[in-house]
Amino acid sequence: MTLALLILAVFWLAYSNGANDNFKGVATLYGSGTLSFRSALSWAMAATIAGSVLSIALAGSLAKSFSGTGLVPPELLQSSSLLIAVAAAGAITILLATVLGMPTSTTHALTGALAGIAVIASPDRSGFSKLVSEFFVPLLVSPLIAIIGASLLYFVLHRLRVARGITRETCVCVGQCAPVPVDLSMDGVTLMAAPTDGGPSFMVGSRDDCVERYDGRVVGIGAQAAVDGIHTLSGLAVCFARAVNDTPKIAALLLAAGAAGAVGVGWKLGLVAVAMALGGIVSARKVAETMSNRITDLNPGQGLTSSLVTAFLVLVASRLGVPVSTTHVSCGSIFGIGMVSGTARWKTIGQILLTWMTTLPMGAVLGAGVYWSLTQFRG
Repeated sequence: MTLALLILAVFWLAYSNGANDNFKGVATLYGSGTLSFRSALSWAMAATIAGSVLSIALAGSLAKSFSGTGLVPPELLQSSSLLIAVAAAGAITILLATVLGMPTSTTHALTGALAGIAVIASPDRSGFSKLVSEFFVPLLVSPLIAIIGASLLYFVLHRLRVARGITRETCVCVGQCAPVPVDLSMDGVTLMAAPTDGGPSFMVGSRDDCVERYDGRVVGIGAQAAVDGIHTLSGLAVCFARAVNDTPKIAALLLAAGAAGAVGVGWKLGLVAVAMALGGIVSARKVAETMSNRITDLNPGQGLTSSLVTAFLVLVASRLGVPVSTTHVSCGSIFGIGMVSGTARWKTIGQILLTWMTTLPMGAVLGAGVYWSLTQFRG
């Protein structure tokens, strides 16, 4: 019964993680009009699955014991009550943010749950110094670095585009999207459609189908093709790296309880990977719309800038072992673009910041409540 509850709680946590996190790496691809929502989601799923598969292949080195050391007594780290409480509290916190369309951090939800449990399970509060140094500080610093990085890189790339003579093209959008060949002769106020002999043409479409394009070449490659290619690769790199890191992190809740012995480490990681993918497919839309369209307007160049900063910071932090949140970095870079372009929507940004500030305390309250209930029930 206890094992079943733990597996259910971990599956729920992984589903919530996928719903809130899977799309973040490709949000700027959708927001800039480079890819449609379905295409961006498909690429995100492919990169997430690839990252999860790698984590399974490297299970021996990645599947470590649950990292609650320093927050709760070591003897509690394999307690089934603690593990169920952490998974359930994290799942509820992340799923609530997802329902509201707010991007937030799974790591901070889990850490909050551990901190709440520590209040009940241990009179020793020395673990809170680790909470401040390893989580509060990165929570504050990583978005600021992303904002500054995106602002500076956007300035450099903008100047480089102008220096290279690469211009921007914009289309006119009306009604349903369809390429329409036209005869430029006028009949009163009516613009007549031409047959099919390859004359001048224009694109009629909705605002969502009207994408700013770049005209020019970079090292022999079309500027727009270069921007789109690099943008896509950087977004997929973020999705891939996130999956490599998050899959074993969530599966560690099962491994810490010795559940791996029943089915195997690979299967536990596989269960988490499936739940993450399912969450991304079924429930990612609201968070995707917030990050892609509600924070700021993005053109392809701005989307590329944000994506490059996110990919660089996430990959470097992972390499150095610095505990930054992909959510905070990716949102921070989009904040930066909105600030320098003057199109930031401060109401949405304020809502996201409020979500970040409440994630850890909400996780703490839920973690403490679930842990207390389980210990009372089992006691």
